Amino acid sequence: MLARSRELLEEFALVSHPKTKFTTSMDNLIGGDYFMQSGDKVRFFFEIDALDGDGNLLVPKLLSVNKIGHALHVREPIFHEFSTRDRIKAISKSLGYKDARIMQSMIVLKNPRIGGEVPTHQDSTFQYTDPPSTTAFWFALEDCTPENACLWFAKGSHKRYNVLSRVTRKEEGGLQFIRLEPEPEGKSEEIFTCVPVKAGSLVLIHGQVLHRSPLNKSAKSRNVYTFQVIEGEFPYPADNWLQPTPETPFLALFDGK
Repeated sequence: MLARSRELLEEFALVSHPKTKFTTSMDNLIGGDYFMQSGDKVRFFFEIDALDGDGNLLVPKLLSVNKIGHALHVREPIFHEFSTRDRIKAISKSLGYKDARIMQSMIVLKNPRIGGEVPTHQDSTFQYTDPPSTTAFWFALEDCTPENACLWFAKGSHKRYNVLSRVTRKEEGGLQFIRLEPEPEGKSEEIFTCVPVKAGSLVLIHGQVLHRSPLNKSAKSRNVYTFQVIEGEFPYPADNWLQPTPETPFLALFDGK
C-alpha cells in the first residue's frame, strides 16, 4: 500500500489540480467541490503549509500532500482487496455490526517536518449516523512514535461524551459545523495518552472517542491507511458532507447485503 501510495502521488497532475488544502479546524473547514465530490473518487489534498498564496509548491510534490481520499477501497484494487479481507469482516461482526459499510477510505500522510496537526475531534463528527455507529480501522504503514506524531487519545472519553457536533452541507454550498450539545465541562481538561504503534498495527477508533495528533516535526514520515465503517441499517443523514451515489453506494462488507 505504501508503494501504491507513492505511485499515486507521482502520477497525479498538478496542472489540473485546484490546489485544495486539507484541514479539520472549526475555524477553517474546507468545503469546495473538489473535496465534497470526492466520495467516489481518488483525490489529493495538500498540507496547509505546502503551497504559497499563488498555489505554487513550497516543498517537493511527494511531501506536499496531507491525504489521498476518499474511495481508495473502491477504485484501487490493492486497497479494495485489503479492506474486504475476511479478517476485516470478522472484526466488524465482532463489533456488533449487522450491515457493515465502508463509507470512506484515506491514506493519511504525515510527512517529515510538514505533516500537519490534527486537533482534538470525534470521528462521528464527520461520519455521522443516527444513532452513531462509526468505527475507524486505522492501519499503521510505518512505525508511529511520539517523535513523528502518533495518535493521542483521551482514554474512555467515548463513554463520557455523546457526539458533540456534526459537519453538514450548507444549502447555499460548502460545509459547516453544527453543534449538537453544549461544550461539556471538563472536556478542555481531558488528559491525553500517547499511543505509539509499530508498522502493521491496527488501531480501532470508536467514533465518539476524543483523539488528536500533533505536527510531525521529525525527519521521519508517519503514513497510515484508514477507512471508516458505519452501520448500514441506521439512517444516514442527507446533509452529511459525504454522500453515496447510485453508481457507488457505500461498500457492504457482509455477503448478501
